[in-house]
Amino acid sequence: MRALSLVLLIFAGPVVADVTPFQTPSGNIECYVGTGEAPSDIGCTIYNRAGPPALPRPDSCKGAWGHHFSMMERGKVEMKCGDPGEQDNDPDIYVEKATYGQTGEFGGITCQSSRKGLECKNADGHGFFLSRKRQSVF
Repeated sequence: MRALSLVLLIFAGPVVADVTPFQTPSGNIECYVGTGEAPSDIGCTIYNRAGPPALPRPDSCKGAWGHHFSMMERGKVEMKCGDPGEQDNDPDIYVEKATYGQTGEFGGITCQSSRKGLECKNADGHGFFLSRKRQSVF
């Protein structure tokens, strides 16, 4: 299995973080994985989706629901309220294409891209599956 390549981004101030942006071959799912001194984390956005959301919409969410998924290397998946927004097309940031069959390991998080969709899970076995037709949290 081929690991996704890492991109080192340096933020203003004394904090240095490794951030790995990647997207599925269709470009419909885009993720940012943070690794470094703190526990690893991942946030993924699915831009076009169908079917029911993976989790019920909380009363506090008045906007779009079902597009944003995040988790740490330990613990449960969280979904965030909000519209998916625009895809990141910044030419200064290289976004790896996670080809079908490719697996990326980021600390305690593993993601696998397939023709069926993108599955990411953490060291506790929690995770999510995202495809245009179906999204689930486990």
